[in-house]
Amino acid sequence: MQVFTGKNSGFCRGVKNAVDTAMTVDVDNTYILGEIIHNADVVEAIAKRGIKQVESLEEIPDGATVIFRSHGVPLNYYEKCAERGIKIIDCTCKFVNNTQKIVKSQSEQGKFIVICGEPTHPEVIGLKGWCADGALIVNDVGQDLTELRDKDLCVVAQTTFSVEKFENIIKNIKKLCEKSVAVFKTICYTTVGRQKEAEELSEKCDAMIVIGGRNSSNTNKLYDICAKHCDNVIRLTSADEFEYEKIKNFNKVGIVSGASTPNAQTREVLLKMDNNTEVNATNSMADVVAKIDSESKYKRGQIVTATISNATDDGLEILLPFAKKEIVLSKDELDCENYNPQDYAGKVGESIDLMVVELKPSLKLSQKMIKARAEEEAQIAEIEAGKDFKVTCTGSNKGGLVAQLGSYSVFVPAKEIRPGFVQDLTKYVGKVLRLRMIEIKKDRKKEIIASQRVILQEERDARAAAKEAREQEFFDAISEGDIVEGKVERATSFGAFVSVGGFDCLAHISDLSWTGTKEVTDVLEIGGVYHFKVLKIDRENKKVSIGYKQLQPQPWELAADKYHVGDVIKGKVVRIVPFGAFVEVEKGIDGLVHVSQISYERIETPASVLSVGEEVEAKIVAFDSEAKKMNLSIKALLPEQERKPRAEKVEGEEGRKHSRAPRKDDEELSNWSEGSISVGTSLGEILAKAEKKN
Repeated sequence: MQVFTGKNSGFCRGVKNAVDTAMTVDVDNTYILGEIIHNADVVEAIAKRGIKQVESLEEIPDGATVIFRSHGVPLNYYEKCAERGIKIIDCTCKFVNNTQKIVKSQSEQGKFIVICGEPTHPEVIGLKGWCADGALIVNDVGQDLTELRDKDLCVVAQTTFSVEKFENIIKNIKKLCEKSVAVFKTICYTTVGRQKEAEELSEKCDAMIVIGGRNSSNTNKLYDICAKHCDNVIRLTSADEFEYEKIKNFNKVGIVSGASTPNAQTREVLLKMDNNTEVNATNSMADVVAKIDSESKYKRGQIVTATISNATDDGLEILLPFAKKEIVLSKDELDCENYNPQDYAGKVGESIDLMVVELKPSLKLSQKMIKARAEEEAQIAEIEAGKDFKVTCTGSNKGGLVAQLGSYSVFVPAKEIRPGFVQDLTKYVGKVLRLRMIEIKKDRKKEIIASQRVILQEERDARAAAKEAREQEFFDAISEGDIVEGKVERATSFGAFVSVGGFDCLAHISDLSWTGTKEVTDVLEIGGVYHFKVLKIDRENKKVSIGYKQLQPQPWELAADKYHVGDVIKGKVVRIVPFGAFVEVEKGIDGLVHVSQISYERIETPASVLSVGEEVEAKIVAFDSEAKKMNLSIKALLPEQERKPRAEKVEGEEGRKHSRAPRKDDEELSNWSEGSISVGTSLGEILAKAEKKN
């Protein structure tokens, strides 16, 4: 025996959405308007969840929740619910909703609406409620259509109506009607495919099995199509009605099911057939059942409500809706810290919500993944609201960086990694990225496109703005001449950079010491805190010059307490001029040894006796700290035997020979004493003055 099943058998998309909603929605104070679908098993399963079925809005309390099934409802039902505070969960099929919009628009334009369908079907009743002036329901090809002769018509069809019957009714209307006829082919494409498959299978099979509720309109149409092309058509509402004896003599058996028939019911029929016969090896029953299972209504990520049947050491045995056999829920997938079968023994018969995490090779469910999804959804909501998030980069491609956030893949385009061009993307792999969403895709792809650049740029701009504000505040508070405290941050060959109130100021090396220094660290310690004087402010170029030596006493200011006339000092010859030599007493203080004070003997030039760098001892013979002058005498420290008495005055030629004429050096010494030449005067200035006097 060969068995053939239709590809479009089982729940259609609209029905599946309605059933999934009813099986997962919060049951508290929730009602459903009419049968969710025309299938007793499904209706019973939903009722067991605690959702109450009503036949009118009047039966629903104010403030409750109502589920509108896939068939749709009249337009004024939405207004009535709003007036009474009833929350609507609208599961109207998108094809039905499209037809509703068509008849509403066309009737508002003055067209008379014709609906091809069953007058008592809930979809047709709902459609009629969207027409401004009512509608004519046509269900039979031979129906009297005389009243349509002089009307402008809009013709639509119930989404599960017979394609063949609809086409014949249209032909009759067009023959009769004298005015325009706008035809909208609103039969659902799955209905069209389902009916076409039923026709093709019934033409090649010896027997057909049609599975579905007795009150299911689309199932009844499938039966009619099959009966037209096949003499042996068996109608089943469930596997319980299957009798092998009725098909055992047929070689080819086709199976189709209505849009309201769960795949589980078709699977049960197939399994019963398998228990009673050997199926052709090229089309084994296992293959057919596997096909049904692969087309199961379950999808990865779906939440289903199951019933606990038993608690074992391995986990829970649960029964899924519309299934006849329990499956095991692993203890590792339960939302509990430590699994103990005894904790669940008293929960047998209770419902448990589970997530579908795998479909192949077998159905895998999880309770703890529901919690993980809730946490993820909360995080995604925050991300959509603009909250930054972190991920670890897992790889790169030509376009940018990739990462994972829960079930979402994350992509960071190369231009969104940081401000500026990034040449080597691989260096970011393994690093944490701080991101902000650019775009999110919640479809099957589940992807977040994000940027790190915007965060880094904002932080950069914020730092720049804060720095600008600090600088503004700094320059408003500082003036030339102020004494400020600063920390030495770094040293260069030309000075020290000092942080004053967070702003870098320059203390030039020439402003560190009165005596001069070659290295900043000879005066200041890196990291040390000192007081400085503000010397110059350049607000436009944001530069401030400060000095350290300006707050230190100059050497001559301390000299009065250290040196007195008559003191003997040791020093080093630092300069030699025609009229004497300058001796460095200490850094910043030089004393002059006039040529006449070098020796008791007459010398031609100071350089003939002294040399630069030579250390000498001298006596202070004159001192004026305010004028910064110190006169020294080397000869005053010479031994007595080196002193030769001045020759007595002798008359005549001999006297003139031994008498000493006034020397130019005496005049220079006089100038020194009178203050015309100071210790701080440069050698060039001294020589220039000497040349001028000559």
